[in-house]
Amino acid sequence: MTERLTIGIDIGGTNLRFGVFRGHECLDSIRHAVDLRDKCAAAADPETAAQLFTGLLETGIAQLRHQYPEAARVGVAVPGFVNARGILLQSPNIPQLINFDLQSSVQQACQLPVFVENDANAAGYGEFWEEKQDTPELRDLLYVGLGTGVGGGWVHENRPWRGEHGTAMEIGHLIVVPGGRRCGCGNQGCLEQYASARGIRSSYVELTGTGPDTAVIAQLADEGRPEATQVFQMAGDYLGQALAHILKVADVRVVRVGGGVSAAWDYFAPAMLQRLDADLIPALRGQVEVKRGNDDDLAGMRGVALLTEQELHLD
Repeated sequence: MTERLTIGIDIGGTNLRFGVFRGHECLDSIRHAVDLRDKCAAAADPETAAQLFTGLLETGIAQLRHQYPEAARVGVAVPGFVNARGILLQSPNIPQLINFDLQSSVQQACQLPVFVENDANAAGYGEFWEEKQDTPELRDLLYVGLGTGVGGGWVHENRPWRGEHGTAMEIGHLIVVPGGRRCGCGNQGCLEQYASARGIRSSYVELTGTGPDTAVIAQLADEGRPEATQVFQMAGDYLGQALAHILKVADVRVVRVGGGVSAAWDYFAPAMLQRLDADLIPALRGQVEVKRGNDDDLAGMRGVALLTEQELHLD
Protein backbone atom coordinates (compact mmCIF):
# COMPACT_ATOMS: atom_id res chain seq x y z
CA MET A 1 0.00 0.00 0.00
CA THR A 2 1.35 3.47 -0.92
CA GLU A 3 2.59 5.40 2.08
CA ARG A 4 0.43 8.41 2.95
CA LEU A 5 2.46 11.52 3.70
CA THR A 6 1.22 14.92 4.85
CA ILE A 7 2.47 18.36 3.84
CA GLY A 8 2.35 20.83 6.72
CA ILE A 9 2.57 24.55 5.98
CA ASP A 10 3.32 27.20 8.61
CA ILE A 11 2.56 30.72 7.41
CA GLY A 12 4.56 33.40 9.20
CA GLY A 13 4.70 37.13 8.80
CA THR A 14 8.01 37.08 6.94
CA ASN A 15 8.35 33.50 5.72
CA LEU A 16 6.51 30.40 4.56
CA ARG A 17 7.64 27.02 5.88
CA PHE A 18 6.69 23.78 4.14
CA GLY A 19 7.38 20.33 5.59
CA VAL A 20 6.53 16.79 4.54
CA PHE A 21 5.66 14.46 7.40
CA ARG A 22 5.28 10.77 8.06
CA GLY A 23 3.22 11.00 11.22
CA HIS A 24 5.24 13.26 13.53
CA GLU A 25 8.51 12.71 11.62
CA CYS A 26 9.63 15.57 9.38
CA LEU A 27 11.19 14.03 6.28
CA ASP A 28 12.08 17.29 4.57
CA SER A 29 11.32 21.01 4.69
CA ILE A 30 11.80 24.19 2.70
CA ARG A 31 11.48 27.84 3.60
CA HIS A 32 10.47 30.79 1.40
CA ALA A 33 11.30 34.26 2.70
CA VAL A 34 8.41 36.60 1.89
CA ASP A 35 6.69 39.49 3.66
CA LEU A 36 3.06 38.55 3.08
CA ARG A 37 1.74 41.81 4.50
CA ASP A 38 3.72 43.86 1.98
CA LYS A 39 3.06 41.44 -0.88
CA CYS A 40 -0.70 41.44 -0.38
CA ALA A 41 -0.80 45.19 0.27
CA ALA A 42 0.72 45.73 -3.18
CA ALA A 43 -2.11 43.75 -4.83
CA ALA A 44 -4.72 45.76 -6.75
CA ASP A 45 -7.68 44.31 -4.81
CA PRO A 46 -8.56 41.58 -2.26
CA GLU A 47 -9.22 39.03 -5.00
CA THR A 48 -5.76 39.57 -6.47
CA ALA A 49 -4.23 39.36 -2.98
CA ALA A 50 -6.01 36.02 -2.42
CA GLN A 51 -4.75 34.68 -5.76
CA LEU A 52 -1.20 35.78 -4.92
CA PHE A 53 -1.44 34.16 -1.51
CA THR A 54 -2.71 30.87 -2.95
CA GLY A 55 -0.05 30.92 -5.67
CA LEU A 56 2.75 31.17 -3.10
CA LEU A 57 1.36 28.16 -1.24
CA GLU A 58 0.86 26.21 -4.47
CA THR A 59 4.51 26.75 -5.43
CA GLY A 60 5.84 25.34 -2.17
CA ILE A 61 3.45 22.40 -2.25
CA ALA A 62 4.50 21.57 -5.82
CA GLN A 63 8.18 21.59 -4.81
CA LEU A 64 7.64 19.00 -2.12
CA ARG A 65 5.25 16.89 -4.19
CA HIS A 66 7.88 16.66 -6.91
CA GLN A 67 10.20 14.96 -4.40
CA TYR A 68 7.47 13.18 -2.44
CA PRO A 69 4.66 12.12 -4.77
CA GLU A 70 3.24 10.06 -1.87
CA ALA A 71 2.01 13.31 -0.27
CA ALA A 72 -1.73 12.77 0.05
CA ARG A 73 -3.04 15.76 2.02
CA VAL A 74 -2.11 19.30 3.03
CA GLY A 75 -2.42 21.11 6.35
CA VAL A 76 -2.19 24.91 6.43
CA ALA A 77 -1.47 26.85 9.63
CA VAL A 78 -2.44 30.48 9.03
CA PRO A 79 -2.39 33.57 11.27
CA GLY A 80 -5.92 34.85 11.77
CA PHE A 81 -9.44 33.83 12.64
CA VAL A 82 -10.37 30.52 10.96
CA ASN A 83 -13.79 28.87 11.13
CA ALA A 84 -14.61 25.16 10.97
CA ARG A 85 -14.98 25.26 7.16
CA GLY A 86 -11.45 26.52 6.62
CA ILE A 87 -12.48 30.08 5.84
CA LEU A 88 -10.05 32.79 6.92
CA LEU A 89 -12.48 35.30 8.40
CA GLN A 90 -9.83 37.94 9.08
CA SER A 91 -6.07 38.15 9.44
CA PRO A 92 -4.95 41.30 11.26
CA ASN A 93 -1.45 40.88 9.86
CA ILE A 94 -2.71 40.38 6.29
CA PRO A 95 -5.77 42.67 6.30
CA GLN A 96 -6.52 42.20 2.58
CA LEU A 97 -7.70 38.63 3.25
CA ILE A 98 -11.26 38.80 4.59
CA ASN A 99 -13.74 35.91 4.45
CA PHE A 100 -11.27 34.10 2.22
CA ASP A 101 -12.10 30.43 1.55
CA LEU A 102 -8.51 29.32 2.01
CA GLN A 103 -9.33 25.62 2.25
CA SER A 104 -11.19 25.46 -1.06
CA SER A 105 -8.70 27.73 -2.78
CA VAL A 106 -5.65 25.61 -1.89
CA GLN A 107 -7.58 22.38 -2.48
CA GLN A 108 -8.48 23.48 -5.99
CA ALA A 109 -4.92 24.60 -6.69
CA CYS A 110 -3.17 21.41 -5.60
CA GLN A 111 -5.98 18.84 -6.08
CA LEU A 112 -5.42 17.33 -2.64
CA PRO A 113 -7.59 17.30 0.51
CA VAL A 114 -6.77 20.35 2.66
CA PHE A 115 -7.26 21.19 6.33
CA VAL A 116 -6.79 24.74 7.68
CA GLU A 117 -5.99 25.67 11.27
CA ASN A 118 -5.02 28.83 13.12
CA ASP A 119 -1.21 29.01 13.33
CA ALA A 120 -1.01 29.30 17.11
CA ASN A 121 -3.39 26.38 17.57
CA ALA A 122 -1.18 24.33 15.27
CA ALA A 123 2.05 25.36 17.00
CA GLY A 124 0.42 24.74 20.37
CA TYR A 125 -0.51 21.24 19.28
CA GLY A 126 3.06 20.67 18.06
CA GLU A 127 4.39 21.77 21.46
CA PHE A 128 1.78 19.62 23.19
CA TRP A 129 2.91 16.56 21.20
CA GLU A 130 6.53 17.24 22.25
CA GLU A 131 5.62 17.60 25.92
CA LYS A 132 3.43 14.50 25.86
CA GLN A 133 6.39 12.30 24.91
CA ASP A 134 7.83 12.91 28.38
CA THR A 135 4.53 13.46 30.21
CA PRO A 136 1.96 11.01 28.77
CA GLU A 137 -0.71 12.11 31.25
CA LEU A 138 -0.63 15.71 29.96
CA ARG A 139 -4.03 16.84 28.64
CA ASP A 140 -3.83 20.64 28.58
CA LEU A 141 -1.25 23.17 27.39
CA LEU A 142 -1.38 26.89 26.72
CA TYR A 143 0.83 28.16 23.90
CA VAL A 144 1.90 31.73 23.22
CA GLY A 145 3.49 32.50 19.85
CA LEU A 146 5.60 35.66 19.68
CA GLY A 147 6.41 36.50 16.08
CA THR A 148 5.28 39.20 13.68
CA GLY A 149 2.11 39.16 15.79
CA VAL A 150 1.13 37.45 19.03
CA GLY A 151 -0.92 34.27 18.83
CA GLY A 152 -2.36 31.94 21.41
CA GLY A 153 -3.44 28.32 21.38
CA TRP A 154 -5.00 26.18 24.08
CA VAL A 155 -4.88 22.41 23.78
CA HIS A 156 -7.70 21.27 26.06
CA GLU A 157 -8.36 17.59 26.70
CA ASN A 158 -5.86 16.68 23.96
CA ARG A 159 -7.46 18.86 21.25
CA PRO A 160 -7.07 22.50 20.23
CA TRP A 161 -9.87 24.64 21.64
CA ARG A 162 -11.18 26.67 18.70
CA GLY A 163 -14.32 28.22 20.19
CA GLU A 164 -17.68 28.71 18.50
CA HIS A 165 -16.39 30.95 15.70
CA GLY A 166 -12.74 29.93 15.37
CA THR A 167 -11.43 32.91 17.35
CA ALA A 168 -10.68 31.35 20.74
CA MET A 169 -7.41 32.26 22.48
CA GLU A 170 -6.61 35.25 20.26
CA ILE A 171 -4.55 36.59 23.13
CA GLY A 172 -2.66 39.02 20.92
CA HIS A 173 -5.85 41.07 20.80
CA LEU A 174 -6.36 41.39 24.52
CA ILE A 175 -6.21 45.10 25.28
CA VAL A 176 -3.36 45.88 27.67
CA VAL A 177 -3.09 49.63 26.98
CA PRO A 178 -6.55 51.23 26.67
CA GLY A 179 -6.45 53.80 23.88
CA GLY A 180 -2.97 52.63 22.88
CA ARG A 181 -1.49 51.82 19.49
CA ARG A 182 -3.88 51.03 16.66
CA CYS A 183 -3.99 47.31 15.83
CA GLY A 184 -4.74 45.55 12.55
CA CYS A 185 -7.80 44.00 14.20
CA GLY A 186 -9.37 47.47 14.46
CA ASN A 187 -8.94 48.01 18.20
CA GLN A 188 -6.33 50.00 20.11
CA GLY A 189 -3.79 48.91 22.69
CA CYS A 190 -3.72 45.17 21.87
CA LEU A 191 -0.96 43.01 23.34
CA GLU A 192 0.27 42.35 19.80
CA GLN A 193 1.22 46.00 19.46
CA TYR A 194 3.67 45.73 22.38
CA ALA A 195 4.95 42.15 22.68
CA SER A 196 5.38 41.06 19.04
CA ALA A 197 8.44 41.69 16.88
CA ARG A 198 6.71 44.68 15.30
CA GLY A 199 5.50 45.89 18.69
CA ILE A 200 8.98 45.76 20.23
CA ARG A 201 10.33 47.63 17.24
CA SER A 202 7.59 50.28 17.62
CA SER A 203 8.51 50.75 21.28
CA TYR A 204 12.16 51.18 20.32
CA VAL A 205 11.24 53.77 17.68
CA GLU A 206 9.27 55.73 20.28
CA LEU A 207 12.26 55.76 22.61
CA THR A 208 15.08 56.38 20.14
CA GLY A 209 13.64 57.50 16.80
CA THR A 210 15.30 54.53 15.06
CA GLY A 211 13.78 51.15 14.17
CA PRO A 212 16.22 48.26 13.69
CA ASP A 213 15.02 44.67 13.47
CA THR A 214 14.08 42.97 16.73
CA ALA A 215 17.14 40.70 16.45
CA VAL A 216 19.35 43.79 16.38
CA ILE A 217 17.51 45.24 19.39
CA ALA A 218 18.21 41.96 21.20
CA GLN A 219 21.91 42.35 20.37
CA LEU A 220 21.80 45.88 21.78
CA ALA A 221 20.16 44.54 24.94
CA ASP A 222 22.98 42.01 25.19
CA GLU A 223 25.40 44.94 25.09
CA GLY A 224 23.53 46.55 27.96
CA ARG A 225 21.91 49.37 26.01
CA PRO A 226 19.20 50.73 28.34
CA GLU A 227 16.64 51.54 25.61
CA ALA A 228 16.87 48.00 24.22
CA THR A 229 16.57 46.48 27.68
CA GLN A 230 13.59 48.71 28.42
CA VAL A 231 11.53 47.69 25.39
CA PHE A 232 11.95 43.99 26.14
CA GLN A 233 11.01 44.56 29.77
CA MET A 234 7.93 46.45 28.58
CA ALA A 235 6.97 43.58 26.28
CA GLY A 236 7.45 41.07 29.09
CA ASP A 237 5.41 43.13 31.52
CA TYR A 238 2.43 43.37 29.17
CA LEU A 239 2.71 39.68 28.32
CA GLY A 240 2.70 38.73 32.01
CA GLN A 241 -0.36 40.92 32.55
CA ALA A 242 -2.24 39.21 29.71
CA LEU A 243 -1.20 35.71 30.79
CA ALA A 244 -2.42 36.31 34.34
CA HIS A 245 -5.90 37.17 33.06
CA ILE A 246 -5.98 34.14 30.73
CA LEU A 247 -4.90 31.74 33.48
CA LYS A 248 -7.56 33.05 35.84
CA VAL A 249 -10.08 31.84 33.26
CA ALA A 250 -8.41 28.75 31.78
CA ASP A 251 -6.49 27.45 34.86
CA VAL A 252 -3.79 25.71 32.79
CA ARG A 253 -0.65 24.41 34.49
CA VAL A 254 1.72 24.19 31.49
CA VAL A 255 2.50 27.28 29.38
CA ARG A 256 4.99 27.33 26.52
CA VAL A 257 6.21 30.44 24.71
CA GLY A 258 7.48 30.06 21.14
CA GLY A 259 7.93 32.00 17.93
CA GLY A 260 10.90 34.02 16.70
CA VAL A 261 10.82 36.55 19.54
CA SER A 262 11.20 33.73 22.07
CA ALA A 263 14.91 33.73 21.11
CA ALA A 264 15.11 36.88 23.27
CA TRP A 265 13.72 34.95 26.24
CA ASP A 266 16.42 36.15 28.66
CA TYR A 267 15.50 39.78 27.98
CA PHE A 268 11.72 39.67 28.42
CA ALA A 269 11.05 36.59 30.57
CA PRO A 270 12.06 38.05 33.98
CA ALA A 271 9.62 40.95 33.61
CA MET A 272 6.94 38.60 32.28
CA LEU A 273 7.26 36.17 35.18
CA GLN A 274 7.37 38.96 37.76
CA ARG A 275 4.18 40.56 36.43
CA LEU A 276 2.49 37.17 36.07
CA ASP A 277 3.19 36.32 39.70
CA ALA A 278 1.97 39.74 40.85
CA ASP A 279 -1.29 39.58 38.89
CA LEU A 280 -2.27 35.94 39.42
CA ILE A 281 -4.75 35.07 42.13
CA PRO A 282 -2.97 33.58 45.19
CA ALA A 283 -4.37 30.09 44.54
CA LEU A 284 -2.46 29.91 41.21
CA ARG A 285 0.86 31.37 42.30
CA GLY A 286 3.58 28.76 42.04
CA GLN A 287 1.23 26.37 40.24
CA VAL A 288 1.99 27.39 36.63
CA GLU A 289 5.04 26.25 34.66
CA VAL A 290 6.02 28.84 32.05
CA LYS A 291 8.94 27.97 29.78
CA ARG A 292 10.30 28.68 26.34
CA GLY A 293 8.92 26.29 23.72
CA ASN A 294 10.69 23.07 22.77
CA ASP A 295 10.65 23.30 18.99
CA ASP A 296 9.43 26.64 17.68
CA ASP A 297 10.76 26.03 14.16
CA LEU A 298 8.94 22.74 13.60
CA ALA A 299 6.03 23.12 16.01
CA GLY A 300 3.61 24.81 13.59
CA MET A 301 4.31 22.49 10.66
CA ARG A 302 4.29 19.37 12.80
CA GLY A 303 1.17 20.43 14.68
CA VAL A 304 -0.88 21.13 11.58
CA ALA A 305 0.39 17.95 9.89
CA LEU A 306 -0.70 15.83 12.87
CA LEU A 307 -4.09 17.57 13.06
CA THR A 308 -4.57 17.16 9.31
CA GLU A 309 -3.84 13.44 9.54
CA GLN A 310 -6.47 13.15 12.30
CA GLU A 311 -9.07 15.25 10.45
CA LEU A 312 -8.61 13.84 6.94
CA HIS A 313 -8.76 10.07 7.19
CA LEU A 314 -7.78 8.53 3.85
CA ASP A 315 -8.55 4.97 2.80
